[in-house]
Amino acid sequence: MAVETHRADNKNPLLDHPSKGIRLDVVAGLTAAAVVLPKAMAYATVAGLPVTVGLYTAFVPMVVYALLGTSRVLSVSSTTTLAILAGSELGAVVPDGDPGRLVTAVATLTALTGVLLIAASVLRLGFVANFISTPVLTGFKAGIGLVIVFDQISKLMGVHITKTGFFRDVLSLVQEIPHTSLLTFAVGGTALVALLAMERIWPHSPAPLAAVSAGIVLSWLVGLDALGVSNVGFIPRSLPSITLPDLDLAWQLLPGALGIALMSFTETIAAGRAFAAKSDPPIHADRELVATGAANLAGAFFGSMPAGGGTSQTAVVRAVGGHSQRASLVTAAAAVATMLVLAPLLALLPQTVLAAIVIVYSIGLIKPAEFVTIRKVRRMEFRWALAAFLGVLVFGTLQGIVVAIVLSLIGLASQSARPKVYVLGRKRGADVLRPISPEHPDDETFPGMLILRPEGRLFFVNAQQVSDQVQALVASHNPRIVVLDMSRVFDIEYSALQILTEDARRISAQGATAWLTGLNPDVLEYVRASGLADELGPERLFFNVRTAISHYQDKNG
Repeated sequence: MAVETHRADNKNPLLDHPSKGIRLDVVAGLTAAAVVLPKAMAYATVAGLPVTVGLYTAFVPMVVYALLGTSRVLSVSSTTTLAILAGSELGAVVPDGDPGRLVTAVATLTALTGVLLIAASVLRLGFVANFISTPVLTGFKAGIGLVIVFDQISKLMGVHITKTGFFRDVLSLVQEIPHTSLLTFAVGGTALVALLAMERIWPHSPAPLAAVSAGIVLSWLVGLDALGVSNVGFIPRSLPSITLPDLDLAWQLLPGALGIALMSFTETIAAGRAFAAKSDPPIHADRELVATGAANLAGAFFGSMPAGGGTSQTAVVRAVGGHSQRASLVTAAAAVATMLVLAPLLALLPQTVLAAIVIVYSIGLIKPAEFVTIRKVRRMEFRWALAAFLGVLVFGTLQGIVVAIVLSLIGLASQSARPKVYVLGRKRGADVLRPISPEHPDDETFPGMLILRPEGRLFFVNAQQVSDQVQALVASHNPRIVVLDMSRVFDIEYSALQILTEDARRISAQGATAWLTGLNPDVLEYVRASGLADELGPERLFFNVRTAISHYQDKNG
């Protein structure tokens, strides 16, 4: 009973023991840092940026979100998806990879992402996160994961390929196999196997930290750089300096920033909701837009890349007992300590080890089991997932977002455009009305009466199709009374009202009478305003189907 009382009051029992709560948050923050910081550096390389940018992203955005966000445990920094999207956009505007221009470009891209998120909050556009359906998002992330994995394999092998598109890149990678640096591949492959083994045996462990530490030690002892295994290189021991966005780049980066802002918010909301405990306050979408927007905008001036809520790092915080944003503040403090103290050591880190980290934590985006489940439940949605997956591979990552959104909207429109009209019957011996089906052959119908129930919003896209179904059913049953049960119609648009009026007249012309039942207050008001209620008369409008059946039976003995 005590637990239930805490939940009802929206309190956390740990707050009764503040010192215990602080200890748990400190442990959670340090554990998360062991996972987040190596991954953040690796994700920076995915975007073609120095590893220090990853550390900046695990510092400023994390602090800002901790102060403004509605999730108690969400950890905000770079993510796999955002890294590849940012890299694609930055590669387009700075094709030569000039370090100075890259710093300015990433500041501009991150600032635009933040501004767009804050603007979306002002316009109350939090619902836009729901525009990408789960199956489409599954396909999109799988495509992203595959792109990242193949992009990092070249670094694992110690070869360089010019990126021209996924399928051509795969072909180039195959052609480069004879030129593989065996030592580079041995170091990276060992790190890859070790990471996979540790994640399997000990999920959410500090495996990335172990891989980074081992790589640095090996590089120092053996001198890997002199043997041809490239390392991260010089990292200045300092905090991030102020970086100003370039307005001249803003228009070039705006389309990409739109896609990144959408994915940042989508990932943030998904991770926040996934790890919310029953005792936590609700996740507010528009407030999350402000928090992630401010996190990105502030981070932009300190050299960070686009940021969002990370699922794996948040899972670590929750798994080790973190229960407040103090854990994120501890992680951010660890990032500062790394920049000020450990920077010289990080310079020895082999690039191939970072590639192994990226591969291990990008594979998780590819979930064949989800594709199988989607196909088992809904084949149409499986096709959407497959199309989104191929869209990323064929058109590119940023264009893949557009493909994903368009597919989701087409799916929504196709479902709305084809509502079903059910013929209703009554279960014998019970006051239960349900659609007639072969599973219930004994359900009773009423001679001379046909009860039809359309479902969903009736508007100009689907009204004619509903009308065609009604007319076909009336023609096949030849009833005296046609009851249109509108209880499942929550809204009706003007065009649909006109078609409904014509249907009532057509039914009358065929020698039958149309009755309307179950109209909600809004629909009833529209029916009255259109004149259809007057045309039918009060004797043909009923509160519900049961009332209409009783009236019909009384009238016909």
